[in-house]
Parts: sequence; C-alpha cells; structure tokens
Amino acid sequence: MVHKTPLLLLPGTLCDERLWKHQLASLDDIADMTVIDLTVATSIKELAHSVLERAPDTFAIAGLSLGGIVAMEVVRQAPERVSKIALLNSNPYAPRPEQLETWDHLEHLVEQGRFMEVLKEKLLPNLIHPNRQQDERLVSTIVSMAEKIGPEAYIRQLKAVATRSDTRQNLEQLQCDTLLLTGMQDNVCPPAYHEEMEELIPNSTLKVIDQCGHLSSLEQPEAVSGALRAWLLEKNEGRNDF
Repeated sequence: MVHKTPLLLLPGTLCDERLWKHQLASLDDIADMTVIDLTVATSIKELAHSVLERAPDTFAIAGLSLGGIVAMEVVRQAPERVSKIALLNSNPYAPRPEQLETWDHLEHLVEQGRFMEVLKEKLLPNLIHPNRQQDERLVSTIVSMAEKIGPEAYIRQLKAVATRSDTRQNLEQLQCDTLLLTGMQDNVCPPAYHEEMEELIPNSTLKVIDQCGHLSSLEQPEAVSGALRAWLLEKNEGRNDF
C-alpha cells in the first residue's frame, strides 16, 4: 500500500477548492489532500492558527498567493510540523503603502455593493495571462469562485492580507524541501519575488512557468501538478540548491 503524504492546499483570495481541481485529481495516488478555507479570520496569524487547528501532526502544505502567505506563517508558528512547503505565486514582503491604500479603496467599493465590478474590472485583468482573458471557461470558473466566496468574506481577506509581515528572515530558517513556483507573466507576484526566496531558503527549487499569470494552478494545471508531484516525491537530504 502506497503511503500518501498529508497535504494541505491553501487557496488564494476569492478562490475555493476549484483552484486545485487538477491537483486534487492527479495527485490523489500520492497525497491525502485537504483544501482549507481562508475566509475565517481577519489576520494572517489567525488564519495560520486556524490551519494548524485542522492539520494532522505533521503535513506538507501548498499555498497560492494569499494561501502562500498563510503557509509561510504556518511554518513560522509550527516549523516542526511541516514536512514540505510549496509557495505558488506568493509574496514574502510586507505590504507597501500604496497597496494598503488600494485595498482600502477596494473595500470601500465592495461596501457600496460594487463587488462584481471590483472583480471584473480591478482584479481579473491582473489575475491571468493576457492571452487567457477571453477564455470563457477559465474566466467563468474564477467568477464563480468569487461569487461563492462573496463580498463579506472578501473584505475579511483584504483585512487579513493587510496584516502580512516581511517573512524573509524566517525563510532563511526553513529546513524542509521547498518548491517555489510562479508564472513568467505573473504581475502580482512576479518571478523576481521567487528568485529572492530561492536565494534565502536552503533546500529550495524554483520553477517559473511560461505563458502563465497569477493563478498558475488553473492556467497551467498540468505543469503545476507535475511540479507538485516531483516536490512531494523528493526526499529531504538537506542539500543546498541555490
């Protein structure tokens, strides 16, 4: 009987389990996967605590965007419990002042009842590769996920991401196998962010996927699943890859 790695999957802002649809199907032979709800608190620390409350004693964790930020806090709070970490389309920095202003503005628009306007006009153009903006199936999945999450939960997520801290010093202490993955055309969390993280994390591997924006697991599902499979099967030998 094949041992399955307990794997927690943490979605990004306004995303649900459909963000990981391909991975849930294709990695089922080697991973016992659980998608965690990241709408339950208004700070990164609280969200990480909620993840740890649901997690087994030891586990692997993969997070995309907001999910990656929460995953970094999970490993900061309980490094002894995390066997592997994958950070997809993630950001290790504290918010910039202009980002905080933008999030305040988006929150104000949502409170005015303009949630779908925010999604379609403010967010969607930056979430996926320009060539995929007219992909009806992809866009409808993104919109449907956002509708399910809803405006109130989105506001909680905006408040949470505003509390994120600079995690670079913590990343230097990471000892587990780490996968860093992003899209070549990700304008939200570009390759340069992940290149710096690769320099900081001892046992890290970087994969940059071409023709891919911010929602990599949806845009290039086969490539992402392949990278996650290799990461899950990799033995931690304490090597240095950078």
